[in-house]
Amino acid sequence: MQSDTVVFIGGGNMAGALIGGLLQAGRSAASVRVVEPVAAQRDKLAQQFGITAQPAADATLAGASLVVWAVKPQLFAEAAAPCAAHVGQALQLSVMAGVRSDTLVDATGSDRVVRAMPNTPALIGQGIAGLYARPAVSDAERAEVQALFAPTGQSLWVAREDDLDAVTALSGSGPAYVFYFIEAMVQAGTEMGLDAAQSRQLAQATFAGAAALAMQSPLSPTALREQVTSKGGTTHAAITSLDASGVRAAFVQALHAARTRAQELGRA
Repeated sequence: MQSDTVVFIGGGNMAGALIGGLLQAGRSAASVRVVEPVAAQRDKLAQQFGITAQPAADATLAGASLVVWAVKPQLFAEAAAPCAAHVGQALQLSVMAGVRSDTLVDATGSDRVVRAMPNTPALIGQGIAGLYARPAVSDAERAEVQALFAPTGQSLWVAREDDLDAVTALSGSGPAYVFYFIEAMVQAGTEMGLDAAQSRQLAQATFAGAAALAMQSPLSPTALREQVTSKGGTTHAAITSLDASGVRAAFVQALHAARTRAQELGRA
């Protein structure tokens, strides 16, 4: 194995997004290896990227410079057991929700651990990942991790590991909230006489356009909302109805619930 090999433990969608970014950035397929027990997924990765995908951990993992943990959190202990003897010298990067860095240290023997909370728009290069590094991680290693995520979208570092629970609530789970509101807009559109395709196109384009405007504008979201909320107009009627139904408070409460669940997963 090359000394700069990156090993992925788990070969799901997020691993695929990161592997694609690595190869696009110029890394050779020969320097990427995946441990994935599902044969169909191994075949898919090998065909798509030309990398080595193997069913189980073995001594060939020794010498890797970076190990990316991309299994479901509840499968981490099972996945880590056969890997620990071979990967302890590597920088450890976790994209698993809720699994604390102490758990990775105990499982791998390495104190050089970075935790990441990406989200699914990473699959199209439009994601954002929250990153936390333990003190043993060097500046060069932090830069290496940030470069790994660059092709998938944005990233930001948080100073405290506990902050990743809030990142999980806001952006990790966040795409589902957007889809939820798009669903509601499509439902309303069809109830008002548009067909489903028209309603979906209008809703999706509105979310995409508004998000792009918010990203590019120097104005706050509040100011942007106020610009399109003329007193007595249609938008004012909608916002007044939302406020009367307690939608903002319920939505904020929902994000707190997501953070609480992330904290519970970390203690499990």
